[in-house]
Amino acid sequence: MTETDHATRYPWTPGDPLGEVLHLLRMRGVFYCRSEVSAPWALEMPAFEDCASFHVVTSGEGVLEGPDPGTGPVRLGPGDLAVVPHGAGHVIRSEPAPLRAERVDLLPQEMIGEHYSVLRHGGGGERTVLVCGVVEFGHPTARRLMNALPPVVHFGDVGSSRGWAARRVLDIIADEAARVRPGGEAVLTRLADTLVILAIREWVESEAVPRSGWVPALRDPHIGRALAAVHRAPERPWTLSSLARESSMSRSAFATRFTALVGESAMQYVTRWRMETAVEALRAGATVAEVAARSGYDSEAAFARAFKRTTGSTPGSVRRLR
Repeated sequence: MTETDHATRYPWTPGDPLGEVLHLLRMRGVFYCRSEVSAPWALEMPAFEDCASFHVVTSGEGVLEGPDPGTGPVRLGPGDLAVVPHGAGHVIRSEPAPLRAERVDLLPQEMIGEHYSVLRHGGGGERTVLVCGVVEFGHPTARRLMNALPPVVHFGDVGSSRGWAARRVLDIIADEAARVRPGGEAVLTRLADTLVILAIREWVESEAVPRSGWVPALRDPHIGRALAAVHRAPERPWTLSSLARESSMSRSAFATRFTALVGESAMQYVTRWRMETAVEALRAGATVAEVAARSGYDSEAAFARAFKRTTGSTPGSVRRLR
């Protein structure tokens, strides 16, 4: 298929690379918990690989101590949302104090569903209610976006500035969290997922995004088009020249700008992207031959060599671990 054929066959291809990434923020809830805590209290969230943790304060207040000591404590009040995106362990407590934190997963809880519980804990003082969760992002695009986030993403009174949608979602979460009701687990978990996506979108659109990196590259009017083209069709026989044409730039100007923004060369990115999507396909049960073809390789042997060189593992070993 030629580049012209591809454009003709898919005239509906969206033109917003960053919007496409946000569309791929599909998550799988590992666990959700409605925490009813009373001062003094201190909860430790353990580390979860390839996951993000979040905390929504529906009433009361708390202090989040992030995984990076340089960020300092984050004070949370009613309507606040904090996302810890890199799977790192952290502590949330009633106040900055030396009270020993207890691991959330080891405390007695009322199991409402397979992935949802109610935790009641603390010293009997001032009451705080939080909706907390651990979510996993499966798609490589989503994981790249999560890796681009800072150690803690905090929104004070989320939705009060620009995001009226987030404000409404938070109001419903607060109402559902006030008491156990039929279907409450489904409502809370799905709305919490939506709120996390809205918060990530708010960060992406904020001034806090650095000037270089994957997210700024997606927002770049030229480099973003090349990235989106690779994401949509990793199997195409990409070259530096064809990617430069996607970006409407000269070959040399494209190569320089791509490396400056993304931090690696365009062809290194193509290979890495192919292998990231290959890992997901292998884990989902696709054969090595199928994944090799989807990744643009003429033979399993060539694909296997590139896969091992990039990931450090063989395709077969990844597939066996699914």
